[in-house]
Amino acid sequence: MPRETGTTSPAVPQEKMATALVCHCPASQCACGRVAAEVAESAVAEAATMSNKEVKATLKSARDAIRNKQYKEALKHCKAVLKQEKNNYNAWVFIGLAAAELEQPDQAKGAYKKAIELEPNQLLAWQGLANLYEKPNQTDVKEDLADVYQKLLELYESGDRQKWCDVCNKLVELYHQEKKYLEVAETWQKLIRMKQEEGAEKAELHQLWKKMIQLLKDSTRNQDNKTEQLLLTAFEHALHSADTVPGEDHQNLYKDFIQCLSKFPHEVARLEKACHDMMALYPTMSYPLEVLCLHFVQSGTLSEKALYCFSRLLEMDANSGPGIICFGIKCLKENKYKEAVKSLTEGLQKTNQCPAAWYYLAEAQMKIHEHRNAVLSCNQALEALGTPESPNLPWKNLAFQLKAEILIKIADADAAEEAIKALEQAAKLDSYLGRAFFYLGNYYRDIAGDKSRAHGCYKKAFELDETDEESGTAAVNLSVELGDMDTALSILNKVTEKARPGTAKWAWLHRGLYYLRTGQPSQAVSDLQAALRADPKDSNCWESLGEAYFNRGSYSTALKSFRKATELNPGLVYSIYRAAALEHILGKYKNAIATYQQILKKTENYVPALKGLGECYLMLARSALGNYLDRKAVDYIEQALAYFTRAVEHRPDVSCLWKLLGDTCTSVHVISPTKVNVQVLGSLLSKNATKQVLKKNELLILGGRCYGRALKLISLPSIWCDLGINYYRQAEHLTPVGTDMNEISELLEKSLQCLKKAVRLDSKNHLYWNALGVVASCSAIGNYALAQHSFIKSVQAEQINVVAWTNLGVLYLATGNIEQAHEAFKVAQSLEPSYLLCWIGQALIAETVGSYDTMDLFRHTTELSMHAEGAKGYAHWVCSTLQDKANRNTVLYLYNIVQMNAIPAAQVVLSKYTERNPDDASAFTMFGFLNEYLHLKQQAAYAYERAASLLKNSEDTEKYNTAMQNYGRSLCALGRCDEAIEVYTSIPLTEFDGIVGLALAYFKKGLLEESIKAYEKALSVAESEKDKAHILTALAIIEYKLNKVDAAKTLLFKCSLKEPSTESLKALCTLGLVKQDATLATAALKELLKLEKGNDGIYERCLIASAVYALQGRNVAIQREVSKAIHSYPDNSALWSLLSRLVPLYASRKPKGGAVAGSVAYTLDVNHGKEVLLNIAVNQLVAGCHMLEDKKNNPLKNIQKAIHLCPDNPAAWAVLMAACHAENTVVCLNNTEPKRTGLEMTLVSTVSAKTGESNLPHNYVRTLEDWCLCQAITSLEETGKLSEAEALCNKGLKSCPEHPALFLLLRQVQCKQLLQSHKELPDNILEELRKTVMSSSSSAAAWQWLAKIYQSQRMMTGAEMCYRKSLQLASQQGSWNGKLSSLLRLAMLALEICMANVPNEHWPSLVQEATTEALKLSRCPLAALLQALLQYNRKMGARETRRMLERVVYQPANPETIVSVARWYLLQHLYAKDDCELIDVLIENAKANGDVRALELNEKLSASA
Repeated sequence: MPRETGTTSPAVPQEKMATALVCHCPASQCACGRVAAEVAESAVAEAATMSNKEVKATLKSARDAIRNKQYKEALKHCKAVLKQEKNNYNAWVFIGLAAAELEQPDQAKGAYKKAIELEPNQLLAWQGLANLYEKPNQTDVKEDLADVYQKLLELYESGDRQKWCDVCNKLVELYHQEKKYLEVAETWQKLIRMKQEEGAEKAELHQLWKKMIQLLKDSTRNQDNKTEQLLLTAFEHALHSADTVPGEDHQNLYKDFIQCLSKFPHEVARLEKACHDMMALYPTMSYPLEVLCLHFVQSGTLSEKALYCFSRLLEMDANSGPGIICFGIKCLKENKYKEAVKSLTEGLQKTNQCPAAWYYLAEAQMKIHEHRNAVLSCNQALEALGTPESPNLPWKNLAFQLKAEILIKIADADAAEEAIKALEQAAKLDSYLGRAFFYLGNYYRDIAGDKSRAHGCYKKAFELDETDEESGTAAVNLSVELGDMDTALSILNKVTEKARPGTAKWAWLHRGLYYLRTGQPSQAVSDLQAALRADPKDSNCWESLGEAYFNRGSYSTALKSFRKATELNPGLVYSIYRAAALEHILGKYKNAIATYQQILKKTENYVPALKGLGECYLMLARSALGNYLDRKAVDYIEQALAYFTRAVEHRPDVSCLWKLLGDTCTSVHVISPTKVNVQVLGSLLSKNATKQVLKKNELLILGGRCYGRALKLISLPSIWCDLGINYYRQAEHLTPVGTDMNEISELLEKSLQCLKKAVRLDSKNHLYWNALGVVASCSAIGNYALAQHSFIKSVQAEQINVVAWTNLGVLYLATGNIEQAHEAFKVAQSLEPSYLLCWIGQALIAETVGSYDTMDLFRHTTELSMHAEGAKGYAHWVCSTLQDKANRNTVLYLYNIVQMNAIPAAQVVLSKYTERNPDDASAFTMFGFLNEYLHLKQQAAYAYERAASLLKNSEDTEKYNTAMQNYGRSLCALGRCDEAIEVYTSIPLTEFDGIVGLALAYFKKGLLEESIKAYEKALSVAESEKDKAHILTALAIIEYKLNKVDAAKTLLFKCSLKEPSTESLKALCTLGLVKQDATLATAALKELLKLEKGNDGIYERCLIASAVYALQGRNVAIQREVSKAIHSYPDNSALWSLLSRLVPLYASRKPKGGAVAGSVAYTLDVNHGKEVLLNIAVNQLVAGCHMLEDKKNNPLKNIQKAIHLCPDNPAAWAVLMAACHAENTVVCLNNTEPKRTGLEMTLVSTVSAKTGESNLPHNYVRTLEDWCLCQAITSLEETGKLSEAEALCNKGLKSCPEHPALFLLLRQVQCKQLLQSHKELPDNILEELRKTVMSSSSSAAAWQWLAKIYQSQRMMTGAEMCYRKSLQLASQQGSWNGKLSSLLRLAMLALEICMANVPNEHWPSLVQEATTEALKLSRCPLAALLQALLQYNRKMGARETRRMLERVVYQPANPETIVSVARWYLLQHLYAKDDCELIDVLIENAKANGDVRALELNEKLSASA
């Protein structure tokens, strides 16, 4: 190294100096002389290199002196060297050695430090200094020694590893003695890292980690976080490096690790993981579970995880102390206090490691009022929790608070004093502890009774801790109690201003309740909503919010709040009641009833609920009465009475209950007496009977008694008024039944006196004056002056009083003052335009003066609401207008009757009127008349019968005879001819209508001779020529029935010659149609068209004209005739329906148009649904529609709807069979299983059953059944059920052996069985098949089937001839479908031969010819495909081939089955031409349409390419 003297000396190697200075033996055995000698020799060896001989000699002498323990001599030599070379490193080292041996530590220390200063990276001085500090007499050099060891470690690190380890051990021991655990951990970790770098064995490393644990775990309390982490890391490494796992050492190490973790509160996750890992390794050990349980107890949490741990611990060891303690805490949380005390006591006897358990035990004991024991437990908890500086300060605070609370509850002087001491101790622990003042407040409030001091304590507690809800709540409650509202509000405002959303629930709640009490509901709503944001599951808060909403008038929202409260706490009866009351207010009476019933299930005799139920049923009764549902109203009244009676039984002192009983009884006044039979509880009648049935009069009397009972409890003007009205209703009921007038007058006088009493008690109430006026104006009293005075006083008491003005108008009208009445009604209308009675008054005035507006006014009354006067008045005017047949085309008739839909409107209101007034004969007569117009025959017969029965005993025989004639006519319309004849013959028949009615009844009964006599009698009394013509037409029909066709013609011609009528011409035309006389039918039709024009009879005219054109064979004229009529009258649904029915028969090429026509008819008039839907389904079947195209609008769906509307129509079931067959055919084409199989026999049986029940013509029934049988056989054949099909054919042939169609089907089934054997058919069988087809020579389908047989036998020429024969037949029959089918089959036959490459030009030309003809008939995609395939076969690669195939593929609306075939061939053509671009376009098209076959072919072709 460089020296100050200019000379140089090489550095001494560290490994040589280390052995001289580092001593490993105890100080008592250390040979210091030997060490000194060694150092001296090293120093001399160093000095030998120096050039100065004298220095070398001197250092050598010093070495020898040290070796000989002549340390003073050595010092002299060293000083000599220093004189010559004062920075000689070795000389200073020798001085340090010698001085140390001479017990001169300061000199030695100085020398070593000088040497270190000269050469800080040389070992000699550091080693010497270390030896010096290690001497026993060196006591205050621990810090310096640690620094020396650190330097030595630094110097040894790259050299002697063993010496480095020795120094490291010494340093760790030094740190451990000084309790510097962080330095111990870091240094020892360096040692382990060094060993790891040297490749130490796992066992050695394990021991090192264990040694580190031993060094660090002695005093874990004083360790900082870093030391803790190093210790835990050491544990983890030790656990992972253990050899035997599981094993006893490993198990103990794990225990130590868990115990260590349990001392660190912030290592919860690590503790839980360690416990779970140990449980996985040692599943039978309870220790980790016990640690976890104690941890959960100390943490104060009882989560699901904690419950699982302690339950598992108890399963493992039922006597485990921690497990029993946890079970006790669980019982405490579940309010099972006795079990909690027992378990906690037992657990604490088994373990003393859980101070918190004492606290829980004290809490449980307090709950069961074992206050003394609870205090002892608190003392035990405080003792176990240790000194104040221990880490259990929160638990100590809780223990002190609990102890104080318990002592306050003991409530004696000693306990109070001790409680105050406990609170003082708690305050010492935490000087800002507000709970101490809270408990003091409890003491002053509950024990000392000093509310002022308690209030101060609560305020102080809250000031110290503003988050303490209990203190704040107590302070606010006491403030309110003491009347200090300002303080309470200031506390609440202070909290709410600082509160974050979702917090301070108690403050928001208390302030909301304050606002609720002080009548500020909007502010209350806002605060209670804030409280709920903090705790959305507080049922009481929801209940309070409901009250706030209710007070604010937000009833719907209030209802939701009460329902939410009930949902959270089903035991809140008040919330349920308020919810029911709100439903009642909102008019949801049935919901309210259900809610009230819910209350009664819990509290059977809860009077508010009984009252609410009664009120709901009373409101339902009033609603039913308003809708004229009287029987339902009676039921509701009965139930209302039952509930009110139950309520009165429990609270007879409540006046309002008696008033409600009176209201309920009086409400029956509008109902017919025959309908009032109400069961009333015997207790209400003061009788022993359980229930008793009361009539209307008895119920009204009972109502008066109830009002009287209410008045005894409290005299209110409203009840006097109700009683007066009740007496008036009693008199009103007795008037029509012929009761003694004295009794009626007495009741009216009572009524008058009661109402006067009400007026005297409250003269400002307009209702009382109005009621007084009504009673005074009744005919039995007739005090019109008092009535007028009362109505005027009512108007003065209440300016907007529409009822009083209306009543005043009625009074004026009754007394003949029309103008004054009109003015009064006008004022009423201006006050409330929708008030019904003032409009009725105006209508009565209009009727009185003969105004044209009368009917319109009565109609308006029925639109506003239902009222007896308005209903009967309107019905009268409608019937009068209808009877005047001369005004049918006037504007007034069209407006009043047609446009205003008057007939059904009048029928509806009159039905309600007759329901409530069952003794009004005129109303029933009008009701029957209107029902006849609406074709409601049954209702008309009932109405006429009722009218006749009411008039039977009357003096007016003319009205009775008319009523009987009406009744007979309605019976005849119903087909009840015997009864009709009986009715007609029971009265004298002198007028034309009666005689004609009897004649018609005889005719419908089949008594034709009697009918002729009656008609001849009618003819003799007929006055007009029109009536005579009608009778002659009827006689002609009867003659035709008697098979006297010529006589019938003569009579009809006779009608036509005089004054032709439409009926006679229609009959004549129909006769021509029936007899197939086109000339007669055409002539009659011409005359009919001349005579009848316009909308009247348009449907019959079109129907007859269509039949005539069909007889003439003019199919196009049929469609044109109906279409022309529709064009003139597009709103006539019957015409659209007729067109839909005729299209499949006479215009089969336009089935979609027929379906559209049916849809229009159905839209215009749903009443035509049952026949229109059938027509729509047939048209859609003809058009080929199916479910895959449209799942909602298809033949199957429409025919199902038709059957649902009219299940007795056999034709609908037949169409259903056809629709199922069509759907099965479609799914077969799409390679899916048929969804509707096995229905054939069921549908055939259904059709047979329906035709047997109907009165349809025999020929029609036979044709329908034959078609269904053939269809069923065809379906069975196509689904492969050949044996069933053959059996069905044989069954049909047994009943009809000469049926050619069935015989042909039998041969087809048998032939199919033969063809399935794949054998050639013998000639005799082919000949038999040909004969069978010849027997059905008019069937084009039969020839097509024979052609297919020939084709299967490779008899192509024969097949061609059969197809040509079918084409010929179809052309002769005018069957467009038959022609198209024959042409396409012929083309396909020829194409099959062409594709087989048969060299014959006949077949290609046949394909071309047949497809060309087919395309002339229709734009047929199949024909275009066949032409394209012919071109493909001729010239596959030609451009024309591609063009023709693309036309089929890309043409919109082409069926996918056809397009798929064209796509297949086009793809092969494009691959042959190698046109990649067009191939890509085609493949995209195939993907878009889901063509799997084309995609598979593309894969094969692309792979081969």
